[in-house]
Amino acid sequence: MDLKDSRESDNVEDVRGMGRGPGPGSDPFGRRGMNIPIGNMRGGSIGSIVLIIIVIIVLQFMGVDVSSLLGGGSDTTTSRPGDSQTVQTQNSNDESAVFIRKILGETEDAWRGIFAASGEKYVEPRLVMFSGQVPSACGMASAATGPFYCPSDQKVYLDTAFFDEMRSQFQAEGDFAQAYVIAHEVGHHVQNLTGVLPQFNRARQSMSESQANEMSVRVELQADCYAGIWGRYTDQKGILEKGDLEEALNAANQIGDDTLQKRSQGYVVPDSFTHGTAAQRAKWFRRGFDTGRVDACNTLSGPI
Repeated sequence: MDLKDSRESDNVEDVRGMGRGPGPGSDPFGRRGMNIPIGNMRGGSIGSIVLIIIVIIVLQFMGVDVSSLLGGGSDTTTSRPGDSQTVQTQNSNDESAVFIRKILGETEDAWRGIFAASGEKYVEPRLVMFSGQVPSACGMASAATGPFYCPSDQKVYLDTAFFDEMRSQFQAEGDFAQAYVIAHEVGHHVQNLTGVLPQFNRARQSMSESQANEMSVRVELQADCYAGIWGRYTDQKGILEKGDLEEALNAANQIGDDTLQKRSQGYVVPDSFTHGTAAQRAKWFRRGFDTGRVDACNTLSGPI
């Protein structure tokens, strides 16, 4: 992708380095997983604290500035993850952060125009970059759960290490593959604004598990289609480069429920699908990309 002329969104909260380590939970694609256990440090904690205090006193006596050891003297500005203002960290201008801000900015421009064409106003979501885990209005956001959108606070949560997992574990490489993930979560925000998510969340309370899974697949495929619409917008702006579309389609294939289940357990259980097969995900992303029309993304009824 050629993002050199793309603006950076102001709707990004960078709280990386502030979160706790990953906790137990589902992995990004619905299979059960476990975190890597961290050794218990309680046994030597008191002795370690005493030693640290002694070292600090000695250094101060020698005239050494220990403010950096105590957390002072840093140019890092932080705030609670739920604060409305953008949180700046010492890594806020790293390559990953700039990329994410630019992709989010492109989604804002695209959906603002699409909503305006229908006489509506697009309310922009916020995106929280975190590491480990961080609280959200939908519960604890964890690296183990993968990127997700929380309708309660209208925020996308993304542990940037997920992009490394895409490359190393799921053979989904490329910048447009990463952009597709962000655009998909923003697609859920669009569903929230249009009432699709609230309606689904109300209806699922009276559904069986298999019915809820089937409807979840339809909701996820619509978000894929919306991501495709955004992809068409970026292509028309001249942002996409040769091979970018193939990167997104490959990512859609690699994170299909059937592909992931075959990789993890050697067989598939269709009734447990929650996001759609590889073929379905690629199909609906491509439909959004080819048509550029919201009304072409009706996955909620009819065959998918």
